[in-house]
Amino acid sequence: MKSLKIKYIVIAGFAFSAITSCSNDFLEVKSDGKVLTSNYYQTQDQAYSGLVAVYDAMRKNSGGFENMITMMNAGSDDNLAGGGGATDGLGIQSFSNYTENAYSVPQSFWSDHYQGIFRANILLQKIPGVSMDDNLKVRYTAEARALRAIYYFNLVRMFKNIPLITEPLTATNMYDVTQASPAAVYAQIESDLLAAKDNLPSSLPSSEAARLTKGAVTAMLGKVYLYDGKPALAAAQLADVNGTPGGTSQYGYHLLSNFSDLWTTSNKFNTESILEVAHTSAGNSYWGIWGSGSDEGNSVNVMAGPRGYVKIGSLAPNLPSGWSFNVFTQDFVTAMTGDPRFTATVLDLKTMKTNGQADYIQGYQDTGYFLNKFIPRQSDVTTGQGDAVLNYKQDSYVIRLADTYLLEAEALGGSGARAQALLDAVRSRAGLSSVPVSLVAIKAERRLELAGEGHRFFDLVRWGDAASKLASRGFVAGKNEIFPIPYKELLNTKLVQNLGY
Repeated sequence: MKSLKIKYIVIAGFAFSAITSCSNDFLEVKSDGKVLTSNYYQTQDQAYSGLVAVYDAMRKNSGGFENMITMMNAGSDDNLAGGGGATDGLGIQSFSNYTENAYSVPQSFWSDHYQGIFRANILLQKIPGVSMDDNLKVRYTAEARALRAIYYFNLVRMFKNIPLITEPLTATNMYDVTQASPAAVYAQIESDLLAAKDNLPSSLPSSEAARLTKGAVTAMLGKVYLYDGKPALAAAQLADVNGTPGGTSQYGYHLLSNFSDLWTTSNKFNTESILEVAHTSAGNSYWGIWGSGSDEGNSVNVMAGPRGYVKIGSLAPNLPSGWSFNVFTQDFVTAMTGDPRFTATVLDLKTMKTNGQADYIQGYQDTGYFLNKFIPRQSDVTTGQGDAVLNYKQDSYVIRLADTYLLEAEALGGSGARAQALLDAVRSRAGLSSVPVSLVAIKAERRLELAGEGHRFFDLVRWGDAASKLASRGFVAGKNEIFPIPYKELLNTKLVQNLGY
């Protein structure tokens, strides 16, 4: 995560792309003047560079074509894959229509997360021997463990049956890896987060804004507990983060007054942001490094933008063109119509085109309704070097306060005075009146509040609603709740493919 203000050194072994399908060549690198793991991690600066490398996998949320937000949106009932055609991104298309298999699922959703885990394991192994302040060792260790937990949380939700690796692999054991039970993975995630949270600061200076805090890790722990079927524990952790509904929590979190301000590009690390992935236009990213982990722009921006956009009338926004992914379904637009959050969430080019205010080239599965939360304005286009479409600077939220309010209300069973207050606070900020709290009301509110942010598919699976909501898209119960394991990850290993694939 480049907002940590340092370019990390690429340590030999950090290019490790997949724990199971690679050869052992990465373990047999000649020195050639490079810094190797055997002689690295001697100083505080080197440990910090290693920590930045662990953070860097967070960019998977919104960086590169194969990012979490656009992928997970595509498999929900709120968005379609979109794009330029039925083969424009085979992975995202096959997830959207539930024809995915071991060959079409993008390998990076597996390997990029395991790369982050590998880096965390290396740092955790090496840091006890680094010559540095003991308090910093404690903090770096906490950050590495929490990041490892976040990456495992994504993996277990996407693939379910995954290897659990907490120490660096060697040439002698890398081919003996087997899958752990989901229960064991969740236990490790919870252990890491519990160990980390009390060793992290409650607040940060602006120069460290992208780093983990106690509040962020506590919020993640509450969310993990909810997914792990431990609602009482989830509610306790989330209440610690949320504080008094509608007020300012002990960590300084409070809801922004205006929902639309969440999507202002310059409004980075605002009071509603709990964990955020930072992007910048200053990295001058270009096609040759796009998706490699070295690029620093937000790819959701260009992916969500309309193709061939032309502003005609004064009522149309001034937009750069994009690739028309993640268009909203008519069903979602109908549900959202009349909600005060509609304009900030949905760009209705269908109406603008009909009224002669704007024009655009209709992409694949076009509905005319675009994901306005992430569509950049012309003012966001970089004037620096590199390729402009790869250098958008809007950050993305991994978790924000309205999310944790609704998660806590759900963990409370959708009943009681506190659950009511949490739901009311989210609705009041949006300009909506109170409705009686219930799980049905909470589900409806999550759909509208968090639309297009990559949460909906996971919500549907957690609630057991995916089969009914996604049947028309080809979803098969007992199969499509998780991804197939990529074919290359099965080669020469002891891993077993997920059921149904």
